[in-house]
Amino acid sequence: MTVHDVLHYLDLHVAPLSLKESWDNVGLLLGRGKKSVTKVLVALDATGAVCAEAKALGCDLVVTHHPVIFHPTGHVTDDPMTETVLDFLESGIAVISMHTNLDLALDGVNDVLAETLGLDHIMTLESDEDEALCHLIRTGFVKPCELPDFAAFVKDRLGCPGLRYASGGKPVREVAVGGGACAGYIEFVAESGADTFVTADLKYHDFQLAEKLGLNLIDAGHFETENPVIASLAARLGEQFPELEVRIAHHGDCIRYL
Repeated sequence: MTVHDVLHYLDLHVAPLSLKESWDNVGLLLGRGKKSVTKVLVALDATGAVCAEAKALGCDLVVTHHPVIFHPTGHVTDDPMTETVLDFLESGIAVISMHTNLDLALDGVNDVLAETLGLDHIMTLESDEDEALCHLIRTGFVKPCELPDFAAFVKDRLGCPGLRYASGGKPVREVAVGGGACAGYIEFVAESGADTFVTADLKYHDFQLAEKLGLNLIDAGHFETENPVIASLAARLGEQFPELEVRIAHHGDCIRYL
């Protein structure tokens, strides 16, 4: 079993690399493709702590959602911007990152988020103007309830230390989800007929806009809305490669709440 074998499976059956956004960086980002693999650590982020955990566990490969290399760089040193890359290189641990392709894939970030929140009749919102939307935003239905009750449910299900929400003046029935930073789709979701949108990384004016559009808006955190896919990804790798030991990283959200 090699790093390339794992990448080949992920590309063909989990999150095709061809789905990635043009600005993104995905695939095998660090390490040798021919490297033998016996242990894999799956994590949302490729951080120094994740590298240390992988090293302690004797992992040959780390599979992440967020890319270990995202912005172009002309150096790899112990500078804070590239030190994590150096950590992985010095540890001899390969890194595969599946980012926007995992966001867009079927059974990827947003399908898993929708399922985690108990949505029924999950569908993908379609757009004639934005092809990416044909793979991104999911909608589904929940038992009708008031927004504060649904927000409390989301907080509990995703393990949020806190969340923010704004009311569009409607009860919750049809819910749209977009893991991570999907504020750019607020108007699209409102036009779709959904009454509630769960996403993350929202600005003040995003809540004001949603209120004007009559859309309930919940910011449940970037880490919390994307992390559910990690357990799913680890399970799929374990089922496909029973000879591998697949572990889930213990790291959490870097954001803290008082």
